[in-house]
Amino acid sequence: MIKAIAWDVDGTLIDSEPVHHKALMAISERYGVNIAADDTRFIGVAMSDVWTVLAPLYPPGLGPDTWISEIVEAYIERAAELQPIAGAPETVLALAEAGLVQCAVSNSSRRIVEANLKAMGLDSAMAFAIGREDVVHGKPDPEPYRLACERLGLDASHVLAVEDSVVGAASARAAGMLVLRYGADFTDFSTILDLVEERRLRAS
Repeated sequence: MIKAIAWDVDGTLIDSEPVHHKALMAISERYGVNIAADDTRFIGVAMSDVWTVLAPLYPPGLGPDTWISEIVEAYIERAAELQPIAGAPETVLALAEAGLVQCAVSNSSRRIVEANLKAMGLDSAMAFAIGREDVVHGKPDPEPYRLACERLGLDASHVLAVEDSVVGAASARAAGMLVLRYGADFTDFSTILDLVEERRLRAS
């Protein structure tokens, strides 16, 4: 029986990549580095890896902590531009109305995760949010999803993880969870509602 759902956020609930890129462009320009609007090198790349690529181009006095903090601020300033994945917010709210416990598990910083959820009006539907700074090892390591199950007080076999990436799905599977990937296993979010109901009936 599915007793809870752990949602990835970026690319699963919200199309955040354009805003991430605008934030990177803005902060890079501040330090004299031009990142083109159509530059796809950094799509889905962890910020630490983006820093490794761009650091030699920035002024010597700029450190990664300051840089990441400024990018997070630039992202949050643009939160009004965020667009949800079609059908995702309605599904989360329907599940919340039905009493299913839900949480968010992301490789992004918690401030970005919280900004994303607030922009979609889903912050109150989540029991909690786990960001990159909450764990030692991010996805694909199972630690983020293991922590989610621990906070939920549930065995991993009773928690459904909804992801969009291979990396995220690997993390959840390694934690022992059932996983559905948006874009690979489903594109219509009613699939989630149907699966939860099917498992509920099977368990009754």
